Amino acid sequence: MLLSPRKFKYRKQQKGKSFNKILPSKSFADGLRFGCVGLKALEPGRLTARQIQSVRQCINKKIKKQGRLKVNIFPQTPITKKPVEVRMGKGKGNVDHWVCKVKSGTVLYEVESSSQSIALRALESGQIRLPIKTKLVFN
Repeated sequence: MLLSPRKFKYRKQQKGKSFNKILPSKSFADGLRFGCVGLKALEPGRLTARQIQSVRQCINKKIKKQGRLKVNIFPQTPITKKPVEVRMGKGKGNVDHWVCKVKSGTVLYEVESSSQSIALRALESGQIRLPIKTKLVFN
């Protein structure tokens, strides 16, 4: 099952600012909070719930029971889409999927593991599945 908020006041939202103008994140910029190795975003972008889930599954498959994964992002922005071949007007479309707006410098995933090599391999395999540039950071 894909990630989506449980309750929300308004079903549809506006998209917000352009991502080229978003400044680097201050929230996770100081480093890792939970694990020994993390995956940090180098550029701003939008990650869908499917992409977040795909990376989570890939990392968990690699670390198995030898470590724990912490996901620091959650998709909370709804993206609407009108059906194909529908004329202009008649209001906004229905919610199609959920995204997370990621600023550059945000730590997306953290892995706490006894062996650092397993954590590195797991995060490298997860890195491939993301549409934005990322790098590995250490504690």
